[in-house]
Amino acid sequence: MAIKERMSGNEAVAFAIRQVNPDVMPAFPITPSTEIPQIVSTYIANGEMDTEFIPVESEHSSMSATIGAESAGARSLTATSSAGLALMWEELLLAASNRLPLVMALVNRTLSGPININCDHSDGMGARDTGWIQIYAENNQEAYDNFLQAYPIAEDTRVHLPVMICQDGFITSHAVENIELMEDDVVKKFVGEYEPEEFLLNPGKPIAVGPYSVSNYAMEAKKNQEMAMEASKEVILEVAKKFAEVSGREYGLFEEYRTEDADYIILIIGSAAGTAKEAVDELREQGRKVGVLKLRVFRPFPAKEIAQALKNCKAVAILDRCESYNGNGGPLGCEVTSALFKDKVMIEAVNYIYGLAGRDFTISDAVSVFDDLTDLVENGKEIEQYQYIRLRK
Repeated sequence: MAIKERMSGNEAVAFAIRQVNPDVMPAFPITPSTEIPQIVSTYIANGEMDTEFIPVESEHSSMSATIGAESAGARSLTATSSAGLALMWEELLLAASNRLPLVMALVNRTLSGPININCDHSDGMGARDTGWIQIYAENNQEAYDNFLQAYPIAEDTRVHLPVMICQDGFITSHAVENIELMEDDVVKKFVGEYEPEEFLLNPGKPIAVGPYSVSNYAMEAKKNQEMAMEASKEVILEVAKKFAEVSGREYGLFEEYRTEDADYIILIIGSAAGTAKEAVDELREQGRKVGVLKLRVFRPFPAKEIAQALKNCKAVAILDRCESYNGNGGPLGCEVTSALFKDKVMIEAVNYIYGLAGRDFTISDAVSVFDDLTDLVENGKEIEQYQYIRLRK
C-alpha cells in the first residue's frame, strides 16, 4: 500500500537509500547534495539501517572508497554535486571501466566559474562520456523512483555498469512536494540482495580489479563496455516494467507528453519539463498542436528511439541546460540532431540554451519557443540556432 508523504528530493533519495540499506556509503558534503549523506547518517545513528558510513576528506576519496567497497563485494553508493563530481573525474572512469555496479546520487549544480551554487546540468553532462548510465528526474517522485531502480539495472549481469541518478539542485532537491513512498518490504523484494559473482574478498576465487591492460586487450575491454551500455537499454525497460507492477508508476527511456499529433515538440531534460508541459496545456486549449518529449535516460542515449518519436512532427526545439563550448550547440542538441540525421528524419530542429546557473525558465519562455517553431515552419522565418533563453542584453 502506497505511503503518502511530503518530502524534498534529497529527503526522498535518502529515504530510498534507507529502504535499500546498501552495505557502504562513503560521502563528502557539497551543496546542494549535502542533505543526502546527512540524512542517511542520521538513519544509521538511529539504528534504522546498518550501512557503513565513511566520512572522507574529499569527493575524490569518496568515489575511491566507493570503488574499493564495491570491488570487495559490498553494495555501495555515494552522493555529490558540481565540483565534487569534477574532483571524482579519474575515479568515474575507473568505476565504469572496472564494471562496478555502484550508484551515485547526483544533485545537478553548475560548475564554476563564476562561482555559483544553483542548478544546471554542466556537472552531469560533463561526465557524459565516462561510461556511466545517467537517469534524470523531473520531480521528487521520479528522483525516489529512479533511485529504487538503480541497483537492479546496475547489477544485472548484462550491464555491470555504475548508475548516476540525477535531479536538479534546489529546484527538486530542496523543494517539498507530495510523494508516494513504497513500503520497506516491497522495496527490499524489488531491489533484492546483491550477490556478486566475482569480488576481491572471495577467498575461493582471487581476482584483480583494474589491472594493467596491454594493447592486445584494452580495445576489447572498451568494446565490452560499449556493448554493456547498449544492453542496458533493454534492462532499464525491463526494470521499469517490474517497477510499474509494484508501484503503478510507469517509466521508459523518455516520456512523450501530448505528442501523438503534435506538429511542434520541445525536447528537454529535468525539472523544466514540468514547465514545458504547463505551456503545452495552455497552447492545447488554444487549439495548437504542441507536445513535450522529456528525456529520462541520457546514457545510454536512445538515439533511434528519439528519432522515431519525432519523425511525424514538423519541428523540434532541443533545450540544453548546459553549454558545450563547441560553437555548435549544447550536448543534447548535438546528440539529437545526429540521431535525426542518422535515422534520416528530416525535420526542422532548433537548439536552445536555457537555465544556466539557475536562470529562470518560465511558461512564457516555453510558449516563445513554440512560437519560434511555428514561425519557422509556417512563415519561413529564419530562427537563430544555438540561442540563449533569457540572456541579459
